[in-house]
Amino acid sequence: MQQHRQAKNSAGTKVAQKPAGLAGWMGAGLLIVAAAGWAVAARAETTIVAHGISTFGQLKYPADFKHLDYVNPDAPKGGEISEWAPGTFDSMNPYSVKGVSAALASAPYENILTSTSDEIGAAYCLMCETMEYPEDRSWVIFNLRKDVKFSDGSSMTAADVLFSYELFRDKGIAEYRSVFNDKFKLVEVLDPYRVKFTFTPGTNFRDMPASAGSLTVISKAYYEAKKQDLEESSLVPFLGTGAYMLDSMKPGQQIIYKLNPDYWAKDLPHGIGRKNFVRIRIEYFGDDTAAMEAFKSGLYTFRNENSSKNWATAYDFENLSNGSVIKTELPNGAIASGQAFLFNLRREKFQDPRVREAIGLMFNFEWSNQTLFYGLYARINSIWENTQMAAVGPASAAQAAILQPLIDERLLDASILIDDAIMGSVSNADKALDRGNLRKASALLDEAGWAVGDDGMRRNAKGEKLVVEFLEDTPTFERVISPYVENLRALGVDASLNLIDPAQMSQRTDPPAFDFDIIVGNAVNGGYEPGAELKQAYASVTANNSTRNRAGIANPAVDKLTDLIEGAKTREDLDVVTQSLDRVLRSLKFWVPQWYKNTHTVAYYDQIEHPETLPPYALGEMDFWWFNAEKADKLKASGVLK
Repeated sequence: MQQHRQAKNSAGTKVAQKPAGLAGWMGAGLLIVAAAGWAVAARAETTIVAHGISTFGQLKYPADFKHLDYVNPDAPKGGEISEWAPGTFDSMNPYSVKGVSAALASAPYENILTSTSDEIGAAYCLMCETMEYPEDRSWVIFNLRKDVKFSDGSSMTAADVLFSYELFRDKGIAEYRSVFNDKFKLVEVLDPYRVKFTFTPGTNFRDMPASAGSLTVISKAYYEAKKQDLEESSLVPFLGTGAYMLDSMKPGQQIIYKLNPDYWAKDLPHGIGRKNFVRIRIEYFGDDTAAMEAFKSGLYTFRNENSSKNWATAYDFENLSNGSVIKTELPNGAIASGQAFLFNLRREKFQDPRVREAIGLMFNFEWSNQTLFYGLYARINSIWENTQMAAVGPASAAQAAILQPLIDERLLDASILIDDAIMGSVSNADKALDRGNLRKASALLDEAGWAVGDDGMRRNAKGEKLVVEFLEDTPTFERVISPYVENLRALGVDASLNLIDPAQMSQRTDPPAFDFDIIVGNAVNGGYEPGAELKQAYASVTANNSTRNRAGIANPAVDKLTDLIEGAKTREDLDVVTQSLDRVLRSLKFWVPQWYKNTHTVAYYDQIEHPETLPPYALGEMDFWWFNAEKADKLKASGVLK
């Protein structure tokens, strides 16, 4: 067990004595207190005391707000919501690369700060009453609530926060360890309910108080008593403070979470109108076809449809036609996902960008959208698609000012300023194989030294075939990837699709294996206010150890741009730097972008209700929707649901 360290170091910890004069003091709202006003040793800096923090601008909700605008404060508690998950699971530990963790395995845990679904860049005190930080944000103190309870009723204290920090620093997955080790200089317990995070000098401090507040807190006593291990797969969850806790499970088949009736935050403003279902049940299925049939029969009650084919053709069953099931499209204002085919850049055959470009040309989105998706989707072109952070056309003057020094250092080619930001290839929608793109791709592979042999397959100078395997664990994608494979084979690429189970997928795509050619994944965008998390996805230091940097991106220009994003001081600066990074990442051709839609396509049994106006950045069916017992009784009486 990691012991608390007294000595300071780059990621050190220290247990400090409680300072005199601050006991019992709590501010309301955002107060700026001069250093001379404290009853402790004078500080040479202004200290801000607040109920939350925003990256840019002001918080939407004041310290005395009653409830979030988008919830129903009178929503009843009760009932069950049930959904489906693909594949299987063999672990309740979502923080380990070992095993396949269950759906919602992180539900029992909370962070010091919490966000909202109608606001960008805001983090509010949840486990803390207030937070203190200087204007430069080089440290933060969380004044913890004394009524925070773990689900077994035991109290949470600063010792649990310190323990959790040390645990994730030393045993967390690689991308989290890198942040904790590099950017956190010191973590101190000031008294049982005050903890201070001091950040490493030279770090861009803008996001650091919120990053510290994003720490997941688990019980130190329980972890040690149960001899748990963060790095190991286990069906025994850790002890957290969250509203839900494990009720029962059938490993690999079903998992049920129950609402803690004594949940400590249920009457707080952030808790009012939320966590309304007393049970959340997840049913596992081997494929989407089986899951769809189960929904029709009422085996589970809520379905967020991700198949355009299903949405267009499969919802013709009796429970829908008789009104027992509601099928609807709800607005989705969230940033588009970066869903894409991701190359494994660690493979020698993908080192040449001409090879990656040629392969990308053979994906016919237009035909796929018309033939397979019923025209429901739009093409993703940018990692920040559907936001002002997407790069468009040639570089603007502001972007050029950022990119020119990287050109001067010979980290980028000067063409990055002149060329339009790279877009996904455009194909003819009438046929799966676009002959024009086939000719372009053929020329690129010829230039790259992959010549067509007598058997029609492309080989390099060593006589090695250009072999490309698509690795996938979701049968739904077979109808999308199979035509893509056929197009590549027409190009002379020895392409294939290998469908494997989720456990094998995890083993092959997680570090340290990274044993794949192309997978479907997400290009991490960091949301509307990207920051330190981009390094987990794109920094050179994470190229061989991060589950987010599966593509293996290691580029010095990208490293410098992610540093600039962390240091952006204004919204305008952040937009320009992010546009510059978007332009550079797209120029690397590490992905073949796929598609997105701006609505939630959902179906659910008419015993579940939601607020009339949903927030722009979350569907929230498990969070702020609720159960109508009267409607449920009618469905049961009619035999629709048991």
